[in-house]
Amino acid sequence: MITDLKPYPAYKDSGVEWLGEVPEHWGVRKLRSLFRRHGSGTTPAGDQYFGGDVPWIITGDLNDGMLSFTRRTVTRSALQEVQALRMYPAGSLVIAMYAGVTIGRTAILSMEACTNQACCVLADPLQCTNTVYFQAVVNTARPQLVRSSFGGAQQNINAEIVRGLRVPVPPLPEQTAITRYLDYTDRRIQRYIQTKQELTALLEEQKQAIIHQVVTGQIDVRTGQPYPAYKDSGVEWLGEVPEHWGVAALRHRYSQCLGKMLDSKRVVGNHLLPYLRNTDVQWGRINTKDLPEMDIFPEEYGRYTVQRGDLLVCEGGEVGRCALWSGELSVCGFQKALHRLRPRDRDQDVARFMYYVLRTAAERNAFTDGHISTIAHLTGDKLRAHRFPFPTFSEQTAIVHFLDHTTTGIDHAISRTQRQIDLLSEYRTRLISDVVTGKLDVREAAAALPEVDPLETEDDSEETLEPTTELAEDLSTITAGA
Repeated sequence: MITDLKPYPAYKDSGVEWLGEVPEHWGVRKLRSLFRRHGSGTTPAGDQYFGGDVPWIITGDLNDGMLSFTRRTVTRSALQEVQALRMYPAGSLVIAMYAGVTIGRTAILSMEACTNQACCVLADPLQCTNTVYFQAVVNTARPQLVRSSFGGAQQNINAEIVRGLRVPVPPLPEQTAITRYLDYTDRRIQRYIQTKQELTALLEEQKQAIIHQVVTGQIDVRTGQPYPAYKDSGVEWLGEVPEHWGVAALRHRYSQCLGKMLDSKRVVGNHLLPYLRNTDVQWGRINTKDLPEMDIFPEEYGRYTVQRGDLLVCEGGEVGRCALWSGELSVCGFQKALHRLRPRDRDQDVARFMYYVLRTAAERNAFTDGHISTIAHLTGDKLRAHRFPFPTFSEQTAIVHFLDHTTTGIDHAISRTQRQIDLLSEYRTRLISDVVTGKLDVREAAAALPEVDPLETEDDSEETLEPTTELAEDLSTITAGA
């Protein structure tokens, strides 16, 4: 189906660098020439203009597909009193012009709406214009639009750049065939990606369930059976634990220290060390590339640097997120946004066991205090006061060995699945680009499609979301070896 596509029989130079050669019978025109009406919008000055029943679009709403919902609305009076605010009909093509990463993002309106000044709108297509096809062309041309951007911290383009974009123009029946083929194929690729995403989610759930079951003592990893006797831990998220396990405040078993406060005014460069930030610590891994530096004096090394086997825990953001330091750098500091945990007695406690405990505690919302705030924080006092389970040293070691082995296998499966998702996404982008720019001829394939797409009549709640056999074979070829 996909792999059988061939190029067109003859090509010509389009005269457009990003486009290259196009089929000999295609035209090349500026985008503005394909629509009768061009425009933009504005942001009304005054709160009284917001909260009405008129959809008002900003670049963050654009989804590269059909847009039927927006979180923002303006009043009818805004349309009458704000001159630059205009309504555009359903079927209009909206293209983002501002805000760097959103440049070139698109949407086709499925309802009447107005926009802010960061959107370029193309409305009332000519009879030779299939708006869905040209949306796909603009999506493909996004890198070209980004390269045309200007400005300082925030890169933008203007309406002239959008309207002046030179695009391929097949005959209208061919535009229709291309959009039909891409819609049919894209539905199946997206569903196949969805099955992979669901598999990834299930694997993550399985991993978390295993970790929780083991670190809370529901299973003795040495026997594969429950422990003979249990007691109430007195900790809500923990529940019952094996009778001989200890349950204690963290401060009794681990020393805790927050990192050094960053003061850029006091960085003189005489004692620079790389340091870790909150964002550098993810679950189970620590970034050590391109780290910033701050002055940490030799007499401060004991307090503000990390040693192999230390556990670094995020104080803010995703509180409790943690990873073990494996000594990737000979000397490395850490910022105040991180807690450093170190066993008081390394012959009694295994830091990697505490990593797994903290992972379960965070997943069970143990670090939330019931108050809704903009930024969550896990202060040193709170962390030290939290009570956790403490098996014997030999049990902690056995649990770590079991979980390392088990979760590594699951992580490998997740990585393979994610790689397949990435390959499918890359292939989808390349397929759309090759088809809308004429590198592949889909006319025969589109003509052979069924009149009614089976996916349009299926009940997704009862489907396994598997692709057709033919497409599955094509996609299996793409993802082979991932």
